Amino acid sequence: MSIVELTKENCDAEVKQAEGLVVVDFWGPQCGPCMALMPAYTEIAEKYKDKAKFCKVDTSCNRRVAINFRVMSLPTILFWKDGAEVARLGGDDATAENITAKVESLIA
Repeated sequence: MSIVELTKENCDAEVKQAEGLVVVDFWGPQCGPCMALMPAYTEIAEKYKDKAKFCKVDTSCNRRVAINFRVMSLPTILFWKDGAEVARLGGDDATAENITAKVESLIA
């Protein structure tokens, strides 16, 4: 399973109505830290693909989705479980190590 690209058309079905853990990466092409994090996020998604769904939102063309999720800075990683937000990492906290640790704690 690959990373799901979220848009305003599919985000409710893919995140809010999904069962289990959903991890969402909000990023932008002009965001240096976002671009640096992307390869690690892809690796994490591959490692945990059987335990969680991984999504990403390009905020440069999906501003409404970012606003609806109250994302004010990039990068921001949201963690949803059974349709409810359970955690978020933003700014300097949005590291590969922190994402992995959070995924581990939420699937335990």
